[in-house]
This record gives sequence, C-alpha cells and structure tokens, in this order.
Amino acid sequence: MSAAYAIMAFVTLQRLSELVIARRNTARLLAAGAREVGAAHYPVMVALHTAWLAVLWFTVGGPPISLPLLALFAVLQLMRFWVLATLGPRWTTRIIVTRDAPLVRRGPFRFVRHPNYMVVTAEIAVLPLTFGLVWVALLFTLLNAAMLTVRIRAENHALYGEGVSA
Repeated sequence: MSAAYAIMAFVTLQRLSELVIARRNTARLLAAGAREVGAAHYPVMVALHTAWLAVLWFTVGGPPISLPLLALFAVLQLMRFWVLATLGPRWTTRIIVTRDAPLVRRGPFRFVRHPNYMVVTAEIAVLPLTFGLVWVALLFTLLNAAMLTVRIRAENHALYGEGVSA
C-alpha cells in the first residue's frame, strides 16, 4: 500500500470512528432533553465530506507527498483532538443545543467561537494539497465555505441568538 493510501485509510477510519462517537453523544444529549438545530443542512454537510473523501481516494497517488503539508495536517489532527477532548460528551457532528448548559469557553474556545470549523476548513484544503491536488483543495474549500455559511448562521442563532436560523 502506498503512503498516500495509508494516509487516506487513517483519515477515513478517523472520520468513521468520529461518526460513532458523534451518534452516541447525539443520542445521549437528545435523550436528556437537548434539541437539534439546523437538521435540514446536515445531509448536505455529510454529502460534502463524503464526496471530499471519495474524490481523494480516487485521485491520490500522483505527485510525491509534500512532507511539510503532511506535518501541517498532523498538527491539524492534534487541534481536532483538542476540540473533541474539550467538548467531551457534548461533541457531535450535529448542532445539538442543551438547555441550561453553559457555553464551553475553555480549550480552543477561549480563542475562537468555532475552532472545529477552522480545523475542518484547513483540513479540506491541506490534505489534497499534501497530494498535489490543488483543484480538489480549491473546489471543496469553496463548497465547504458555502455550507459553513449556513451552518454557522444556524449555530450562532441557536447558541447566541444571532442571525437567522437555517
């Protein structure tokens, strides 16, 4: 197996394991009385991330892997873990609002409102660039930006009472 496919296997297994954690956390939060916001855009987000992975699987293996960009991607994985660890049982891939629970303001949330979206945005660009796939990085960065416009608006409305819910 080439290094590119080993990296893709790691990323795919990571995402699948995160979906298991997210589903468990979502079910527990909803059972405890939390509510989901922005469910209408969730399938679009899943389709976008699935397409990103699929395109990468079918297009890797060309130019040599950029080690500096791979190192940057590794740093992004540490940042991803920091976000997940900070949110703990409140982390999910959906927008789940828990009544009376204070907003998380520790970890990376001390610095920015949506650190996970920053990490994911960087990952969507950096991983394809690691493989020399500029067009994949550009296409999916633009698609992700459009999707995040809707998602962040919905999340800000749910958490902070800002903007219009989507």
